[in-house]
Amino acid sequence: MQIPQDLIETAALKLKSIQSEAEFFQLRAQFLGKKSFIASSFSKLRDLKSEEKVIAAKELNILKDDLTKLFETALAEMENKSNLVKLDVTLPADPYNLGSEHPITKISKKIIKYFAPLNYQIFSGNEIETDFYNFEALNFPENHPARQMHDTFYLNSKSSSDYLLRTHTSNTQIHAMLSEDLPLYMLSPGRVFRCDSDTTHLPMFTQIEGLVVDEGVTFGDLKGILIDFLEDFFNEKMDVRFRPSYFPFTEPSAEVDIKFGNKGWLEILGCGMVHPNVLKGCNIDTKKFRGFAFGMGIERLAMLYYGVTDIREFYSSNLDFLNQFPS
Repeated sequence: MQIPQDLIETAALKLKSIQSEAEFFQLRAQFLGKKSFIASSFSKLRDLKSEEKVIAAKELNILKDDLTKLFETALAEMENKSNLVKLDVTLPADPYNLGSEHPITKISKKIIKYFAPLNYQIFSGNEIETDFYNFEALNFPENHPARQMHDTFYLNSKSSSDYLLRTHTSNTQIHAMLSEDLPLYMLSPGRVFRCDSDTTHLPMFTQIEGLVVDEGVTFGDLKGILIDFLEDFFNEKMDVRFRPSYFPFTEPSAEVDIKFGNKGWLEILGCGMVHPNVLKGCNIDTKKFRGFAFGMGIERLAMLYYGVTDIREFYSSNLDFLNQFPS
């Protein structure tokens, strides 16, 4: 069987002259289709002697493979050229959304920005804590309701040595008083956890607490800095009142209310002078040092600042809601 040696060159030459996909497929059928030289040659193999058949079949297979690769390469090049022609580089790019800071992060930074120039150090603290740092060292009595299972997420059976999810960031204050030199000026922002959930409460929310331990600290100092902070935060003169309250770790204690628009008086944070038992438990000389502390929920401040009515929106992953707070 005589096999033409210039078949590859002929196909390559004709491929250079095609102008469309239709011409390409017609040419491929001419060289590799049912009526091509390759197809007819394979059908004639049965008429050859066995030795000639083996040699001819080998040559035909090599030729078929070379032609197939030639046409596959040509098709790929043609498709690339076609894609390049269809791409209009003058069209504008597809729009895409840029991420931005979460509103809770924005409010946290806004609070820290006020206290940082006053030399308040930032302590993050532990979210998983022991009963000692979360309750006992903060002067919580054994029968205090906050220790009960319906208020606190315990990680195993309830006992003094068990671990729990902290219910406030006050635990960080104990760590700081036990490890840092005095005087101490600190903020402890972070997530806290309580068994609670509705339009104004979450089982996980964000607090930021402040602590000052120094010589000559008074309740007047506490009032002054909180009033100034609130007026700076809301950027207006505020009506602020300190209402007597009770917290195990402060004495005296107060709830701080502000008159906010037409909403009347709103509770905004809690504060007080650090209880002597807390200072003594941290080996602080109560005859020389005194302290004050305050704590606030960042979500509550964010709701007032941005006019949000449902606290759950902050963690809903609702893009329509989150897109209201661009960078």
